[in-house]
This record gives sequence, structure tokens and C-alpha cells, in this order.
Amino acid sequence: MTLLISNIPCWLIPLLVGVICGILGYLLGRLLGGGSDETTKQIDVDVYKNRIAKLQADLEACKSSKKSTFSGGNSSREVAGAPIDNKAVSSFAAGAVSVSSNGVTAVAFDAAAAKAVIGKKVNQDDLTVVEGIGPKIKELFHNHDVTTWAGLADCTVEKCQEILSSGGKRFEIHKPGTWPEQAKMAALGQWQKLKAWQDVLDGGK
Repeated sequence: MTLLISNIPCWLIPLLVGVICGILGYLLGRLLGGGSDETTKQIDVDVYKNRIAKLQADLEACKSSKKSTFSGGNSSREVAGAPIDNKAVSSFAAGAVSVSSNGVTAVAFDAAAAKAVIGKKVNQDDLTVVEGIGPKIKELFHNHDVTTWAGLADCTVEKCQEILSSGGKRFEIHKPGTWPEQAKMAALGQWQKLKAWQDVLDGGK
């Protein structure tokens, strides 16, 4: 052993001792530091648990607040974003804009403009404005829930024919081919266009 050490250069011995000490120090540090890492991890877990508990408490408080806001029957409609009564909207005003299922937007009715073009008083949604529709046919359509120009514009020609046929022989002889289009013009307030077209129609055909 003495012979082996004597063959090692003097400068190499301190280097080997330093390397060995470094390795031992590293291993001891890992061994002793393991406990502190576990402690840190446990602290982090506790912190996150506390945050989750706080968020859950906030969520419950928010739910309770919403329940108290929306309680009280009709008062819930006063809250922003609450459901709107469609019937109330549709009856908001006689000239309110309405949209039928086929996209016809009825503009505000202008009785004076209609009278100036048609040449007689026109009542809003009077189906007899349509060339070919008289009081009896109007009543028949009303019985089938077609009571407005937009509603008639929403009907197909086939649907109009079905309604006429339901009234018997005296109704089914009529030809409703242009009625939905005429009703659309009335709903849109296109009185000049409607009058010009009716001037060339023969009983609505």
C-alpha cells in the first residue's frame, strides 16, 4: 500500500481527496435535504387545499345570491337577461315591427300612405286589401289563424288552397296564386308596387 501511494504524484493526492469529499458532500446533501423537500411539498398541498376551499365557498355564496335575486315570481323579468314575455312584445304597439317565419318583416303601418295609394281607407292587416279576398274569405282565413298580412305572406299557395277547400265548393274555386306575394307587399308597406300589380290582376289571379 505504501509502495502504491509513493508511486502517485504529489499533486494528484489533494485532487483525489477533493473529488472524494465533493462526492460525499453531495450524497449527504441529498440524504439530509430529502426531508425538507417533503415538508415543502406538504406546505404547497395545504396552500392549494385552502384556495380550493375558498373558491367553493365563493361559489356557494354566488348561488345563494342568484336564488334570492330570481325569487319573487314576475319580478324575475326585471333582471337583465331574464326571459321576455313574447305576448307582451307582440302587443307593444300597433305599428311594431314583426318578423314572420319566412323572414317577412312587417314595417310600421302608415294608414295615410296606404289610403293615398289605394284610394280608400285601409285598416292594418285587413286581408281584403289583397286582390281576390273578400269578407267571407277573410273570415275563413281568420278561422285558420291567418289574421295578418305577414301571416298570409307566410302561407304557401298550397296552404291557401287548403284553407279555401275547407270552406266548401264556393271557396275552392278561387285562385290564391298571388295572395301571399300581395300580402308581403302590404306587410312591407310597398303600396305603389301593390297597386301597380293589382291593376293588371284579374280577381287576384
